[in-house]
Amino acid sequence: MAHLQAYIVIAVYLLLMIAIGLVMRHLNRDASDYFRSGCKGTWWLVGASAFMGAFSAWTFSGAAGAAYESGWAVTTIYLANTLGFVINAIWLGPWFRQMRAITVPQVIEQRFGRTTQQFYAWINVLLGLIYAALWLFGLAIFVSAVFGLPIRGVVIAVGLVVLIYSVAGGSWAVMSSDFLQALVLVPITLLVGYLALAAVGGWDGFITRANDADLAGDFALFNDADDFAGKYTLIWAGAMCLKNIIGYNTINSSVRYFSVKDGREASKAAWLGAGLMSVGAIVWIIPPMVGRMLYADQIGAIDLPKPAESAYAIVSIQLLPPTLIGLMVVAMLSATMSSMDTGLNRNAAIFTHDIYPTICRWFGRTPVTGAELLRRGQLFTLAFGIIIILMTLYFVNGEGKGVFEHMLTLGAVLALPLAVPMLLAMFVRRCPGWAAMFSVAVAAVPSSIGLLNNWQFETQVFVNISVGTMAYLATIPFWRFESLNYQKQVDAFFDQMHRPVDFAREVGKGNDARQLLTLGWFAAITGMLISLLIFMPNQTVADRLSILFVAVFVAGVGGLLIWVGRRRNAIDRRSSMKPVDGSDPIELDQTSEVDHVVERGGSL
Repeated sequence: MAHLQAYIVIAVYLLLMIAIGLVMRHLNRDASDYFRSGCKGTWWLVGASAFMGAFSAWTFSGAAGAAYESGWAVTTIYLANTLGFVINAIWLGPWFRQMRAITVPQVIEQRFGRTTQQFYAWINVLLGLIYAALWLFGLAIFVSAVFGLPIRGVVIAVGLVVLIYSVAGGSWAVMSSDFLQALVLVPITLLVGYLALAAVGGWDGFITRANDADLAGDFALFNDADDFAGKYTLIWAGAMCLKNIIGYNTINSSVRYFSVKDGREASKAAWLGAGLMSVGAIVWIIPPMVGRMLYADQIGAIDLPKPAESAYAIVSIQLLPPTLIGLMVVAMLSATMSSMDTGLNRNAAIFTHDIYPTICRWFGRTPVTGAELLRRGQLFTLAFGIIIILMTLYFVNGEGKGVFEHMLTLGAVLALPLAVPMLLAMFVRRCPGWAAMFSVAVAAVPSSIGLLNNWQFETQVFVNISVGTMAYLATIPFWRFESLNYQKQVDAFFDQMHRPVDFAREVGKGNDARQLLTLGWFAAITGMLISLLIFMPNQTVADRLSILFVAVFVAGVGGLLIWVGRRRNAIDRRSSMKPVDGSDPIELDQTSEVDHVVERGGSL
């Protein structure tokens, strides 16, 4: 790798991320804007953010290592994600938006009451910090081993950049940076996939080489139970699909669509996520398989506990023009940064809206509201970001290895038990307020046993889901003992979830044109900066064409957004002109009725 060129590319990219935060901060007037973009997010912006938040750098490390060994079987993970998005698009996405909430625990309080809300609020913040540190830790180890970047430098640089733009711009900055990251990641991974196939002679050459190397069996979509320690079988694939589909369609995952304008836009955002994920399911898996055919020696020499996890990166280094290696590092950074910033914003939102008021009540204080609450939210975001960086550095030093493993164990034990009641809660109305916590407690028992006794993945999934479901359903007879007020509260929750959003009445005037133009110009500038790499010396024509493809893709999307944004601006100006009869145009209040209720401390 031409280190200086790569460092320049990475530095410019990180500066662009900071610039997005500084630009988008002007859209924040209150906590609703800061944590859910004032419910004004367009489908393409929310959809790209949902897509980027659905995976991390593990896709290019851990999943690549699995693809190196087992080939197409790994596509099951991403096709299951695609199915999760499709169900969002067809069915549940509009429901999620129609919950009209800022945080997930806020929805849980409407559905189950304050005790369950507090349980999920605290556990979600704890797990959010764990996973953010895990993503950053894994990314730092990987890029340090493969690309030679200093591990602590990666932790601090990436952590601080995410922290700066997340604190400055809130949800607007998070979604905007996710969009730009997707815009870079998609063409660079498409290019790597194409170059990998070309290196083995296309599809025909790929199949021939796989057969000649006796890899057809390993690369099968489903494997025998005797292979890969029982992984990647048809039953394993079914369990993975079930787990991921549930994960994408619970109240816990509804936050993906809180920022979008209405239910229709939520569906379109989910379709975009499904489309991008289905492409990634194929494009991301091909390079590691080609790596096993062509670069097994180089991959095996990488200093990682599992060298196969370097397969995607090594193939990229071997096939990409040297000037694009930095952009490949950027793509891997993007995958983790998009998950980190989303988690950071959501954690801060939960602490601000669900935990902070409770702490105030403990000490007899009155929680702040309005602009002051926005400033508190920024402080909480800053605090959580610093905690994540410090946790990751602690793990890098090796001093917290045991703590880290215990944290991961906690997440593994609770993940499915926490998800199951949050799915059933949207369909089973007549259950008591303690049903969700009872389901989690009961399902955590076999989950812990399975973890301690090394149950097969599919066994853990099927047992945990079955036990959690039965425990939840077993509470139905106790519905009749609940108070009339609680029963009315549950009825109101379902009525609201099924009632379409009237954007003009509930939110007011959108800012679609501003989103289009702002992100369009950022994309156009990014594409132009990438195009400058063409003029670097010692490149072949093929190298320059590869750079041109990425630059044109990014700048082309930016140009399209600018064109649409200008047209939208013109339409908005015409619609806001004074009518011919001389009456004043109707000006819609841009502050949501829901926002007013939240700021007064009421329930939605």
